[in-house]
Amino acid sequence: MIEIVQFFSNNSTWIYLILILGFLISLRGLLLTLKEQRSLVFGLEREITHLRVVRSVTSMVIIGLLIIGEFTLVTFLSPTLPALTLITTPTVNPLLVPQEPVISGQGTESIETPTAISTQIQASGCIIGQINITEPKAGQEIRGKVTLVGTADIPNFGFYKYEFTAQGSDNWSTILAGRDPVINGNLGDWDLTELTPGDYLLRLVVFDNINTEMPICMIPVQVIQ
Repeated sequence: MIEIVQFFSNNSTWIYLILILGFLISLRGLLLTLKEQRSLVFGLEREITHLRVVRSVTSMVIIGLLIIGEFTLVTFLSPTLPALTLITTPTVNPLLVPQEPVISGQGTESIETPTAISTQIQASGCIIGQINITEPKAGQEIRGKVTLVGTADIPNFGFYKYEFTAQGSDNWSTILAGRDPVINGNLGDWDLTELTPGDYLLRLVVFDNINTEMPICMIPVQVIQ
């Protein structure tokens, strides 16, 4: 179900164009049929054109309902997709780096010492004054219930949503969404009580009013008990 909603949301521009084109074709057919009907005299011909009018009107009504459904899905349903539950939390595996041989009086011995190599992920994709996460900070330890503070304010603003995932996973879960722009203010709360402690990524995704996705602002955080 979520994949279907995301498909119609991500391709809303093309879907609108196809539906509007179909509506215009049906409208043109209706107008031509009505014009033709005025000049007809025989009852059979008028009955045939009447059926064509009914088909055109029916097509227009169906396409109109589809346009309303697409608008409702993109505007109201897509920003409020339910969050998915994350069960596992991947951890960073340390890499073993072999050290130089150690020479002693007894001979030469090769010793391997485990050394952890890690790259700390910093905030990425953020645009100060437009798409930015102020709280929590990148790399911050968080617990309980966290207030999300930041900015979601772009030209032709549509809506924003907050998402998270465990580091190393591509399964993003929606925390919350909003349809009003926010400037260095409260974007909502994130309840961490059901999450397994570990390293997570938090991102702010902003869309304009034609559902175009802007650069994604993403930071790493660490959930603790």
